[in-house]
Amino acid sequence: MMLGIECTAHTFGVGITDKGKILANVRDMYKPAKGGIVPMDAAVHHKDTADFLYKKALAESGINEKKIKAIALSNAPGLAPCLIEGMKFAKRKAKELGVKLIPVNHCIAHLEIGQHEGAKDPVLLYASGANTQIIAFSDNKYRVFGETLDSGVGNFIDTFARHCGIAFPGGPEIEKLALKGKYMELPYSVKGMDVSFSGMQTKLKQMYDSGIKVEDLSYSMQEHAFAMLVEAAERALAHTGKKELVLGGGVACNSRLQEMCRIMCKERGARYFCPPKDLLVDNAAMIAFTGELMIKKDKRLLIGSDELDIAPRERTDDVKVTWR
Repeated sequence: MMLGIECTAHTFGVGITDKGKILANVRDMYKPAKGGIVPMDAAVHHKDTADFLYKKALAESGINEKKIKAIALSNAPGLAPCLIEGMKFAKRKAKELGVKLIPVNHCIAHLEIGQHEGAKDPVLLYASGANTQIIAFSDNKYRVFGETLDSGVGNFIDTFARHCGIAFPGGPEIEKLALKGKYMELPYSVKGMDVSFSGMQTKLKQMYDSGIKVEDLSYSMQEHAFAMLVEAAERALAHTGKKELVLGGGVACNSRLQEMCRIMCKERGARYFCPPKDLLVDNAAMIAFTGELMIKKDKRLLIGSDELDIAPRERTDDVKVTWR
């Protein structure tokens, strides 16, 4: 059995898997009173909730902790203070349980959990707060075929939400407001398979300050931003010749983005996979699941506590893939 630990940003999670089956997936999210994430405060949250969530995961799984054979940690990429707290907890548990560790790239875990839903060799549209990438496995590496040139789509949405007085996380409230809005023209920036949100961000703020209804801005923002993502994802499908699309990341919980992706896949004859919400957002089950996949093919990936370190800026295409 594999214990997974998620700690890259605002969420601390503990998951347990056994041969691909998810036995537990618990999480708790740090929510600032105002503004965005304060990394040091999020790290304190992780430290304070780690043991409670660990016990909760054991209770949910119904297993004895002695059955845990290894620990998978989301050591990259992410906010360094948060990653450090996760690493400290992982090392402590590894010592207590007498097991080894496996570092897991958070972005790759979002792609690999697609296998749990039935995907075999997909393109991943990864849409979260800090990350917006289109990822696929090609020529022995996970390659980034497209990405944001400035802000992650989730941070872009949250920044606009804060400007409108909406508390973090702003995405769910923006989605509700969009249901009452109408279409307005906004900047649309796709460059090859890369996207940019900065121009749209500036225009949205200007329009809100001039008195345009937040409902109309929310609707228009979603239509433009998500169309950009879907256009880039479709180009990646065409470029790679792959026939599957998997969604990942917290923004992928948005029903309008899901609808757009579903339509695009149907039109081009591709299979569409969208994990349930608890596997879309930052979670530890996907970390444990990916850890199992990795060591099933390559036991050398298991390391001791002294070898484990964080990699806050590790890119998806930096990871040496030996398990596929």
